[in-house]
Amino acid sequence: MTALRTSAAGALQGTLREMYAPADHPAAPPVVATLGVYDVLDEANDPEAAARPAATVHLGPAHAVVGPFRAQPTDPCGHCLALRWQRLRPEYERQALELGTGTEAVDAWPLLLPTAVEALWQLYLAAVAAEPPADRRLGAAWVWALELETLHIRRFPLIPDPLCPGCGGEGTEPRTGELSAAPKPAPDTYRARTTDSFALPEDALVNPVCGILGPRTFHTITSPTTAPVTGRVMIKGHYGLAEMTFSGQDNSFRASRDLAFFEGLERYTGIARRHRAAPLLAAYNDIRDQALDPRTCGTYSDLTYELDDACDPFDPARPIPWVWGRELTMGRDVLVPRRLVYYGGETSDDNFVFDSSNGCASGGTLAEAILFGLLELIERDSFVLGWYGGATLTEIDVSTVADPELRMMLDRAALQGYDVHLFDNRIDLPVPAVTGLAVRRDRGPGTLSFAAAASLDPHAALRGAVSEILTYLPELPRRFRDREEEVRAMPADYFRVRQLRDHPALFSLPEMLPHVERYTSPARTLPFAEVYADWQRARPRTTDVRADVTLVTDALAAAGHEVIVVEQTSPEQRGLGVHTVATIVPGLLPLDFGWARQRARHMPRMFSAYRRAGLRDTDLTPADLIPIPHPFP
Repeated sequence: MTALRTSAAGALQGTLREMYAPADHPAAPPVVATLGVYDVLDEANDPEAAARPAATVHLGPAHAVVGPFRAQPTDPCGHCLALRWQRLRPEYERQALELGTGTEAVDAWPLLLPTAVEALWQLYLAAVAAEPPADRRLGAAWVWALELETLHIRRFPLIPDPLCPGCGGEGTEPRTGELSAAPKPAPDTYRARTTDSFALPEDALVNPVCGILGPRTFHTITSPTTAPVTGRVMIKGHYGLAEMTFSGQDNSFRASRDLAFFEGLERYTGIARRHRAAPLLAAYNDIRDQALDPRTCGTYSDLTYELDDACDPFDPARPIPWVWGRELTMGRDVLVPRRLVYYGGETSDDNFVFDSSNGCASGGTLAEAILFGLLELIERDSFVLGWYGGATLTEIDVSTVADPELRMMLDRAALQGYDVHLFDNRIDLPVPAVTGLAVRRDRGPGTLSFAAAASLDPHAALRGAVSEILTYLPELPRRFRDREEEVRAMPADYFRVRQLRDHPALFSLPEMLPHVERYTSPARTLPFAEVYADWQRARPRTTDVRADVTLVTDALAAAGHEVIVVEQTSPEQRGLGVHTVATIVPGLLPLDFGWARQRARHMPRMFSAYRRAGLRDTDLTPADLIPIPHPFP
């Protein structure tokens, strides 16, 4: 089939060049490459890799794509198009291209009728003379997709791909430098810009030919609680191809769309490094003077490493990939295992843990991204510490909160048959961390739904937790019914809780209610103002996000933790004025998924935090920990 496909592309190139007359067309003659024949993500096994950058016509199974035409060296090339096109293919196509063993053709491919060839030629002429895109922030160039069966034409902006061997070069690894001034409009505002002010280019981020984040987004117009916008694309992960989803949940589809794009870009750059510079490959023993010991971020139990074929214990003598980060307190550069920074690792050479997007965040400035990354780490540390430590949390009397938006959100939950409880989940850190719990009144499927949030503004933490809950409620009963038999087996064997979706699924069962009695029947309930009176008096009101970052890092340092930041920002994000980081706080409890992969249950902080907070006279012991998987969604 390969020979036939290649001959089809060659025949098309010959036909188009016969139509080409240099005297009439000053642009270069068309160069044809294929799409869907070779795995372009593996350039070593792509026979067309050397020719792709110059390609201006791309022949696929159902479409021909014209462009890009490079006006300057920074413009995207034909290889950029091929990379982005392949990443958008459905799973079965990518499986065939990237993991398949070859196929055989039954006839010539594709069938190119004379009308299609003529249409393609006329499109080529028009494309050569087309105006450049109006928005040049991302260095975009136009490409045109011709549907071979219907001759329907659509135009899309193509953004240069930083991993392109033709355009990306070797690249440079971004380094986190000193934080510059990050002014904000008001002391109680923590983002300097609104999401809509970034004017994110929707047609470049999502389109079916070369979208960065996927072929399209989905608007759930039937949702009774929020206006969700979601998207998805296949990525290479620990176990081959996996679906990367992103979403935005707000009170309008426009606002949700912008939030979805920010989350999508954040995950796009957090799943894999978006530059071609090779990471440092070294054993920890050889670089320990300038490297983070990953064991301080937690490890699995010995039994997990013994029984789980997917992971191996950390070996300080084994070379693994490292990337550069910066330790903020001392202001020094430090090497960090790639596995703790990019959570979509494609190789098994550093499989001592399987991390997630914990602590990855975006912002309009570097300081803003760091602040929100640290707040996420605190939110999840507090939740895990409260759950496994069996904390008796103070419920916040929501009737005392003067926040009409929050009241509206709670009313939406009530209309779905749920009562929402909100708790102050601070243990030993002063930053407001809120846990939310929705309880279905009739105790039907989807009985319980947890969420959490942290913010320097307690009102924002409350709204964040409730907003998360509202995103899950409409789907809880359906998700339970879709896998009812599987979920009902979990309480008898918690090792059936293996992945993220299993944790909330377990707590969709009514029989889990007795295990959350400390939440549903709290020991005390206090007014909002009383709960956070100490924090409101102590926290500074500044107009520079750097001061807010210092506030949080000082609080973490007081608890014995350093803060490391790794810059993840991709070239696409940089062009939009967005920064993304991975924040790492060794010793803070990570949020893991799968009952066999709970690092928090083996870390020193799990046992000492309650004593240091003055809540106990002694450390917890392993026997004191709640022996039930956490319910974080």
